[in-house]
Formats: sequence, structure tokens, C-alpha cells
Amino acid sequence: MSESNVVTIAGKEYEESTLDDQQMYLINQIRDLQAKAANLRFQLDQVQVAQDAFTTALIQSVEKNDDEDEVEKSAVN
Repeated sequence: MSESNVVTIAGKEYEESTLDDQQMYLINQIRDLQAKAANLRFQLDQVQVAQDAFTTALIQSVEKNDDEDEVEKSAVN
């Protein structure tokens, strides 16, 4: 027995086997775009975490330099 996929369009269910080539083309475009959007969200999460790590490293570096400058100033006085 052949099993047909069902898609929901505007709240109504359709068996893919009843759709024409253009409708299936549009469905496949939408599916591909949904996958690309999910992948872009995944990549954005990675970029945001990396940006946070670099920002934290910069802040720590600047604070370390500030602390060293204060130690040098107090040693001179």
C-alpha cells in the first residue's frame, strides 16, 4: 500500500499526490527556505556566542591593564 504525505496549507490538509507539479515545486521551495532559515539561526547562535567570548576577553584584557597601571602608579608614589 502506497503512503502519501499530507501537507497543511492555510489550515486545510492535502495529500501531496493530489497536488500538481507547480504546487509541489512551491512546497519544496518553502521547505528548503525553512531549512535554510533554521541553519541561519544556528549559525547566528554560534556567531553570538563567539562575539560574547571575544568581548569578554577584551574586557578582561583592558581591566588587567588598568590594574597593572594602578599598581605601577602606587609603586612610584
